[in-house]
Amino acid sequence: MTVAVAGLAAAGLLISSYFTAVAYRWMRPDARWIPPFCRLGEATCASIVFTPAARVFGVPNSLLGQIYYATLLVGAPSGALDDARMRMAWLAAALVTVGLGAYLTWSLLFVIRVACALCFASHAINAAIFALLVVGGP
Repeated sequence: MTVAVAGLAAAGLLISSYFTAVAYRWMRPDARWIPPFCRLGEATCASIVFTPAARVFGVPNSLLGQIYYATLLVGAPSGALDDARMRMAWLAAALVTVGLGAYLTWSLLFVIRVACALCFASHAINAAIFALLVVGGP
């Protein structure tokens, strides 16, 4: 389970880092070095990082995601998932990410009407991490 959580966290960290770089305009959403299937279209996917729903507590959701994934990526291999209190903290954070992801998925599909593959992938990663933390148990 630790390897799976770390692998998912690494993938989530890559996606959230890309979104954060686009949100802060550190890079273009269609940078040539980004694989074509991951590039955000300027008029569609990239526009979502600038919507009000893309920010919680005034910062981009992706920045919070980077913090979440980085702590999992460092904590999982260190054995921190074996500590009941740490697991409960991550489980609570994972539950919040799944709830926020459900809202953001609904917003993408029915409000913004943009099918963002990377967004859906990150929400699926969050759901998988949550499931692994639940199944792993204390």
